[in-house]
Parts: sequence; C-alpha cells; structure tokens
Amino acid sequence: MIETHKRIEGIEKAAWNALVGEGSPFMEWGFLVALERSGCLDQESGWYPLILTLKNASGGLVGAAPLFLKTHSQGEFVFDWSWADAAHRAGIPYYPKGVVASPFSPVTGVRLLVAPHLSAQERLKTRETLVNAAIELAKEIGLSSLHFNFVLEDEWEAMGEMGLLQRQGIQYHWKNHGYETFDDFLGELKSKRRANIRRERRILGENGVATRILGGDELTPELMDRMYKYYRNTVHKFYWGSQYLTRAFFKEILKQMPEHLHIVFAEQNGEIFGGAFNIRKGDRLYGRYWGAERDVEFAHFEVCMYTSIEWCIQNGVQVFEPGAGGEHKHDRGFEATATHSAHWIADPRLSDAIGRFLEHERQGVERNIELLDAQGAFKKGPS
Repeated sequence: MIETHKRIEGIEKAAWNALVGEGSPFMEWGFLVALERSGCLDQESGWYPLILTLKNASGGLVGAAPLFLKTHSQGEFVFDWSWADAAHRAGIPYYPKGVVASPFSPVTGVRLLVAPHLSAQERLKTRETLVNAAIELAKEIGLSSLHFNFVLEDEWEAMGEMGLLQRQGIQYHWKNHGYETFDDFLGELKSKRRANIRRERRILGENGVATRILGGDELTPELMDRMYKYYRNTVHKFYWGSQYLTRAFFKEILKQMPEHLHIVFAEQNGEIFGGAFNIRKGDRLYGRYWGAERDVEFAHFEVCMYTSIEWCIQNGVQVFEPGAGGEHKHDRGFEATATHSAHWIADPRLSDAIGRFLEHERQGVERNIELLDAQGAFKKGPS
C-alpha cells in the first residue's frame, strides 16, 4: 500500500533508517527531520514534502521515496532553468513540479529506498512501484514533471528502462588509490600541481594557520552556531549565493546525527576564523559548506580539501565528495566523475524536446570527462 506523508517526522525513524542502511547520510531520517524542524522545508522555501512510503500486507515498511513538490528550481543542483524557459515559450506550465532528492544536497545516493531483506526481483519490483506511484501522484495533482536527482547508477539504468529520460552531469571527487600518507597522494600529481599544494600549505603554516577537525561529542551548539555564521557569510559574499539553511538547522543537525558530523575549523594563532561543514559515513566523506570571518590566502583550499584528504588517507576513507562545481578541485587531485538523474515529463512535446537536448548533452559530458582525465592533475591519470 502506497501512502503520502507531508512530514518525514510522521514516519517511524527506525523503519525509515532500516531502508537507508549503509546508504547516504543525506537520506537518513535525522538529516531530513533536521531540515523539517528547522524551517528549511516550508511554504517560504518552496519545498513541500510529499514523502511516499510502501508497506507490505503486514504493514511493514518496505519502500520509500523522498518526493517534494517544488514551485521553483532552486537548491536542486540539477539545473533545468532552460527547460522551464522552453516550457514557458511553448505555453506549458512548468511549476509546480516534483523532485525526488535530498533537499539542498548535490550528493549521489539511493533515492528509491527498498528494504534490504527483499530478493533482487522484489527490490526491482518495489523500485518500479515507487516510480509509478510518483508518476500517478504527479498526474493526479497536476505536476509538470518529476526529477530523480543524484541517483545511483543502477537506479538510473532501471529508470531508463522504464522510459524515463536520463541525464548526466560532472562533479569532482577525490578517490583514495591506496595512499598511506598525504605525500603518497602528492607523489601521484604532476610536479607543478604538487609544488603548488606544498607552497600553499607552507605559506599557511608561516602565517600561523592550522586546522582542527571536530565531530560528535566534541561539538557544541556554540560551535555549530559559529559554523552557521561562516555559512551565512559565504552566502552573502557571492551574488549567486542562496541561503537554504536556517540558523536552527545547524543546532538541530547536532542533535540528530552528531556521529556523522565532520567540522574542520581554521585557526590563526590559536583563534578560530573559519570552517567547513562536512558529513561522514562509512567509507565516504561529503563536503558541504565553507565560510570565514575574513579572507586568509589559501585557507579555503586547506580547510575544504587538504585537511580532509589527509584525514581520509589516515582513516581509510575511499571517496571524498566536496559538492557541486569548482574546477579548481580538479587541479588539486579531484577526479571528474559522472552524476546521474532521471526525469519524467508529462507533456509529450516537452518530453521529446528535452530528450533530444539530453542526448546531445550526454555526449558532451562524456567527452568532457575524457578530456578532463587527460588534462588532470595526475602524472599518468589516476591509478
């Protein structure tokens, strides 16, 4: 039986997290509830939860999908502004639409949650049931489209077989190729890239800059409030910045999932002046937000990249995803990596046009990844 929920908090925590299992922390009950309780998902934000759940005959939760009704395209990071413009020119309403995602989080992870005890065939059928339920709901309430963002590749392939449009993008991820030390990692880079990183770290040290990683019980509401201020500073600093998270979120996430927090603070002569908000789980680290009270040359690279790369090597973490954008990451040993999304468009005319666009775009993405690999920071390409 399919049910729709307007609040994630109305779903039992243990049952939801059993579906997530070892998957993305951005899909865990605690992360979504932190957004909900802190006012990030409300009428003002334009994110309206329509969470789908699937129960078996005994009433047990066996599937779920975090569906949100959207009245805009902000905070998604799979950019469809041109689709909305094309729809408008054709006289086709584009909003409201539906998005299956973790809000404000350009992080790949499972989007169609399925009970782990199900067989492979049952899992596939459950995924199809969730996708079809989302489409039926979209038709019923008049949504123009559905967008399954940053899905796992096997989900992407399965939805493609169901007839959904497939899209790829590019992010830059650091990958641990069996390094034992930070110098091992640097040794794989081209001499110019290696020298630049060493120079940046040396200058920071000479200027009294150091970093400190805190998580779990080491963090306090006061430190999280400081992190919020750094986040807000960055939003206000850039004309394209948008503040999606409230002050209350940073304190609520500390309550909900302290074990996953990985906050890197920057200090100069013992005084904290900036930081990066990261989340960790299993063999992955996820970089999300950065900010500072003042500009210190090269501090951004150290706080957002080098300190966490070193931590990943020391702790056996295999992948560090620092978020969307930033070709400067590629110059510092982050590898071009494909991301995936799947899309259902109600209007056949718009669907056909977007399908043609995506075929051309996908070819360009594949060429760009090949070119980036050839021109990357590594001496012979990542091992």
